[in-house]
Amino acid sequence: MLTVDFSRFPLAPGDRVLDLGCGGGRHAFECYRRGADVVALDQNAEEIAEVRKWFAAMAEAGEAPAGASAVAVEGNALALPFEDESFDKIIISEVMEHIPDDKGVLQEMFRVLKPGGLLAVTVPRWLPEKICWALSDEYHANEGGHIRIYRGDELLEKLTDAGLTPYGTHHAHALHSPYWWIKCAVGVDNDKALPVKAYHQLLVWDIVGTPVISTLTKAAEKALNPVIGKSFVAYASKPQRPSARSAGEAGA
Repeated sequence: MLTVDFSRFPLAPGDRVLDLGCGGGRHAFECYRRGADVVALDQNAEEIAEVRKWFAAMAEAGEAPAGASAVAVEGNALALPFEDESFDKIIISEVMEHIPDDKGVLQEMFRVLKPGGLLAVTVPRWLPEKICWALSDEYHANEGGHIRIYRGDELLEKLTDAGLTPYGTHHAHALHSPYWWIKCAVGVDNDKALPVKAYHQLLVWDIVGTPVISTLTKAAEKALNPVIGKSFVAYASKPQRPSARSAGEAGA
């Protein structure tokens, strides 16, 4: 289940891509399949070990084009172990709402992104997230949980303040909002509750169901995304440096 729309965030074979806070690796795997040189980074050693195993399995199965590469590394988003301007693209999905110093993370991403490079950032959308918080303290008030809820304009302002230029937004995963509202209402860890089990089956059908069912669920989600999409997705670029000629002309 991808949150980033790769038609708005185009990858070229050989692009060096950082999946920051990669978690289970879903976006990193897709970038690898598209021929990128992928670095998946997370502070969770167990998840990094699992992502590393999947990269190896994908390589063995021939799921990635020749020449693509993928590594998984443990690291800190506030002190990235990479040189300045070393990535063409960066994805940070459902991470910034967990980190107290979100401005510091943006500064680090700006540092390691090449001029002209692209950033995709996804966070929980304000309204669906507010409902989850209202229904359940357990949903967010735990170690490593969500510490803030972004409004879309607030996130775009932070991207701009970091020196980036936003160029597009959208919402995603509308079918997941009711699922989480139900879980918050009956207990976040209560997966045996009948409404939770029934709705989870719908989400499974959306991913692996018959073409007819998948067509219907995807059409419903597309229609509902602007209203109750669970994730807010923003895209931004790092400005190109002015060329020496342009700088000279500007000063003339």
